[in-house]
Amino acid sequence: MDLELKGKVALVTGAGQGVGREVCKVLAAEGVKVAVNDLFQEKAERVAKEIKEAGGIAIGVQADVTNLDQVKAMAAKVLKELGPVDILVNNAGVPWEIRTGQVKRGVFVESEPTLWKKQIDLNMHGCLNCVHSVLASMIERKEGKILSVMSEAGRTGEANLAVYSGAKAGILGFTKALAKEVGRYAINVNCIAIGATAHEGTKPNLDPDAKPETDANLARILKVYPIGKGLGRIGRPYDAAYAIAFLASPKACFITGQCLSVSGGFTMVS
Repeated sequence: MDLELKGKVALVTGAGQGVGREVCKVLAAEGVKVAVNDLFQEKAERVAKEIKEAGGIAIGVQADVTNLDQVKAMAAKVLKELGPVDILVNNAGVPWEIRTGQVKRGVFVESEPTLWKKQIDLNMHGCLNCVHSVLASMIERKEGKILSVMSEAGRTGEANLAVYSGAKAGILGFTKALAKEVGRYAINVNCIAIGATAHEGTKPNLDPDAKPETDANLARILKVYPIGKGLGRIGRPYDAAYAIAFLASPKACFITGQCLSVSGGFTMVS
């Protein structure tokens, strides 16, 4: 299916690996000019190089999405080098402990208030900063797609990740409210909710090559992923990337204010 995306400009945040990297590659394959953002310039450049070597158009753009000035500078660079952003994919955002390498989780009552702010800044304010930096241009041109990647933790809550879950839930409320504000300008605002997703950055806890027959951890996780049991796997970055590509396309022009669950049946909300 031709998604009619050729020539569009996309900015994808947190795209140095995993879901963001795959989103960039899938969009580039559809003819989209892609700005690959990451906190680390070398990671952004590496993904941009992959895309260019495959025949696509891409640039790497470093910015900390929690810093509004950096985000505005990033948007200005994308405008100068690729053109105005047609598609914004807010992908940056993980539990703060993972970002810093401190993977230990803890109950809320034992958490530190200083870490609450870091969690909310990264997972909520980062989204707000990026949207605010490109939205005026979309309104002026009366077109645009804003897509935010959230976690199923934001819909169901995740024990030992209370602040992270709350920040991700905020993205859902923001998406719905913004969709009501900007629908008159033909701008679509949606989000996708993902569950456990294995990629190069989740090893060894979630190994993309693991098989449930030989990996007890994967077998345990699959108990709450209905389709995962049949497929013998948890989520992969391409599952999210293909959904995002569709929602970013004119084929999805009548879909807005929605949250598409791409998590193998982990949640089923009527």
